[in-house]
Amino acid sequence: MIRRRVIVQAASAALAAPWAAAARAQAGWPTQPIKLLIAFPAGGPTDITMRALAEAAGKLLPQPVVIENRPGAGGTLPAQAMQQARPDGHTLAQIPLGVFRLPYTQKMTWDPLKDLSYILGVTGYAFGLVVPSDSAIKTWADFVAYAKANPGKLSYGSTGVLTSPHLTMEDIAQRVGIELNHIPYKGSADMMQAILGGQIMAAADSTGFAPHVASGRLRVLNTWGAQRLPKFPDVPTLTELGIPLVQASPYGIAGPRGMDPALVQRVHDVFKQAMETPSHVEALARYDQALMHMNPQQYLRFAEETFRREKALVEKLGLAKPT
Repeated sequence: MIRRRVIVQAASAALAAPWAAAARAQAGWPTQPIKLLIAFPAGGPTDITMRALAEAAGKLLPQPVVIENRPGAGGTLPAQAMQQARPDGHTLAQIPLGVFRLPYTQKMTWDPLKDLSYILGVTGYAFGLVVPSDSAIKTWADFVAYAKANPGKLSYGSTGVLTSPHLTMEDIAQRVGIELNHIPYKGSADMMQAILGGQIMAAADSTGFAPHVASGRLRVLNTWGAQRLPKFPDVPTLTELGIPLVQASPYGIAGPRGMDPALVQRVHDVFKQAMETPSHVEALARYDQALMHMNPQQYLRFAEETFRREKALVEKLGLAKPT
């Protein structure tokens, strides 16, 4: 009887061990500052809004959340950095949509679906196309007419090769039968300097361009949401212009592969509370961005669906890597 009791107690302890470890992971996090890697340079809309989120999260925790900018490579460097990070919740990454295109355009040693722990969806962008206010291009019709008359000479900037602004513009160009000259930048701040300095003729970007529109230096030709933006009520959407496209490019936060589910939930709960604080919501509103919350399960499903959808777009545009 005693031997049987010992065996039962040992078995119970073995079954309880993973739960105890999970509880410790949840209760102990964070034990040091949390590093949140973002995919674009300082000074742009993503940097500003994510810093507001990090500050709000830090106020809910015993440790600060520190932003580290990792621009370049189409916004995929934070996700790549997760492949070397410890799955302890102290290193997290912003995951732009470009991450799901990467395997179709270049050789990779990691899988965006299997090698990340999806934590929560945060928001998406409000995109549009702008030109200098003194440009001869006053409307979208002017833009198309100039591009058709000057194939490959109308230059536009985006926040990087294979980012949503780049691929959406190439999709638009294919649909309306024009050829454009794409100039990639590391982020919105760099691109705004370029268009204001006359280095490019147009810019496809999130509404970080709004202050320059308000000051009279830039003009918006179209926006890419399902409805017109309140900030630009007179500017037509792509759909209104006869181009059946809506692009918001949702993004969120993920960690390294192998994070304990209890820890994932703990990180999710803190950042969900942070993303709903007035300071973060107000920062998003500056750029016409809305909350797009997804829990870990919803965010993983979104990643899986987006991964399949982006394959079709990359192949349609002829940008897939040779097989």
